[in-house]
Amino acid sequence: MSKIVLFVAVHPDDESFGCGGTILKHKNKGDSINWLNLTARTKDHPGGYNEERYQKRVALTRRIADSYGFERFHNLELQTGLLDTYSLFELVNRIDSVISEVEPEIIYLPNRSDVHTDHRIGFTAVYSTTKSFRKPYIKQILMYETLSETEFAPAVPESMFTPNTYVDITDYMARKLEIVRMYDTELMPAPMPRSEYAIKSLAGYRGSRIGVRYAEAFQSIYRVL
Repeated sequence: MSKIVLFVAVHPDDESFGCGGTILKHKNKGDSINWLNLTARTKDHPGGYNEERYQKRVALTRRIADSYGFERFHNLELQTGLLDTYSLFELVNRIDSVISEVEPEIIYLPNRSDVHTDHRIGFTAVYSTTKSFRKPYIKQILMYETLSETEFAPAVPESMFTPNTYVDITDYMARKLEIVRMYDTELMPAPMPRSEYAIKSLAGYRGSRIGVRYAEAFQSIYRVL
């Protein structure tokens, strides 16, 4: 039986680095896959994107969405790096409207303790909208790890990413890398965290945990059996 799945990215590229193989696997299984992206570097961002660069980024994000075959793509275009300047009330309301429209059974979202402030705020806002008595259709919530953000969180118990769910993405690894390469400005040379070398190494390490070549790891924080 097909499921409705929502993948939440704080920045466009989180979804591909963190769970690109899992997105492809859900699609191949016939599930309804949906993407909610929270931020973008818009033309009025303090860091500045001119019109040409902004339009290229918009076009790239749409190509990424098409590459995965998302049924619905919601891009809130909040300011990248500035989620702390929005009220939590505004963030929750805007995110809640998307979740209420999609009515996902499964939600994937960034790790709550990532070193990037946007990731932590984004997690809090999304998770605040998932109370079971308001949204009983939600059956599982999982956090994913994002290279260069998750592993740089402070090494203290409350900040640890502790995977307890693994997805075999061996058959989807090559395609995941093809899509990641589309984010050419985000890729780093080996052995840096956002290099193809690091992506494959992490997937290989996670795969070894379950006896497969490549896997993505998640921390399931809510599940209705």
